[in-house]
Amino acid sequence: MSAKKTTWHHIRRSPLQSMAALIIVFFTALLFILFYLVSSGLSKTLTYFETKPEITIFLKDGLSKDLVQSVQNDLSLYPDIREIRFISKEKALDIYQDQNKDNPLLLEMVTSDILPASFEVSANNPQTLEQIENDFKTRSDIVDELIYQKDVVANLLVWTQRIRFSALIFVSLFSFVSFLVIFTIIGMKITNRKDEIRISRLLGASRSFVKKPFLMEGIFYGLIGSLLANLVVLPIAYLFKTDVNNFFQPIEFINLDYIHILQIITVSSFLSIFLTYFASILSVKRYFKF
Repeated sequence: MSAKKTTWHHIRRSPLQSMAALIIVFFTALLFILFYLVSSGLSKTLTYFETKPEITIFLKDGLSKDLVQSVQNDLSLYPDIREIRFISKEKALDIYQDQNKDNPLLLEMVTSDILPASFEVSANNPQTLEQIENDFKTRSDIVDELIYQKDVVANLLVWTQRIRFSALIFVSLFSFVSFLVIFTIIGMKITNRKDEIRISRLLGASRSFVKKPFLMEGIFYGLIGSLLANLVVLPIAYLFKTDVNNFFQPIEFINLDYIHILQIITVSSFLSIFLTYFASILSVKRYFKF
């Protein structure tokens, strides 16, 4: 009997153990794919804010046009200014209505009177924005609030590190459990088939020939488990891709072009196969005494 047929025979003879191995590898690969997608999206978000520094100056109500123009003139004097955008109350309302066009209740509650006018200032040099922040945060007579993306990036970095650390713990935990499950199941199958292995050895089968089906079984669990995880995660990610990307616009938080999908499938399959194959090798070395 060939190694492939022997491997399939092993799997069919202990379906519950095989199913348990597939399930744990499936969840491990699923978590890794989710971690990869979220981590990739967060990295793009961080890069976007780091490469497009901006400060928003919200103005107090009741300022005259001359005073607003004076603020704009002051801002234009700073070096390395890339763009100064004035957002009037009416423009702020248009932006708010566009962002909440699918929620009529929110639109009914907001008018231009309650929204502040603001200046959005972008610069090629972040130090310029820091100088603007230091200068304007003391001008409480005209400035209602300052939002500097440096703070956004700092907060986003903290949350990104927390999410990645938590995800890494879960992936590592499931990987360890997968390793133990595969290691134990392969070991149990070797022990349960010790008579068959002994007879095969007496008939002249080499040790490598007898070991090969158990190693191939580990590869089978890794490959099928990772492919099933991709078949579950990728269609769901594709289904919600538009909504998620619209929320993070203009950042493409989820990228599912063909090359990226191929990378996800290849990396997740490789890692799953490596994990299960490594567990199978150690199990064979531990339990194979024939």
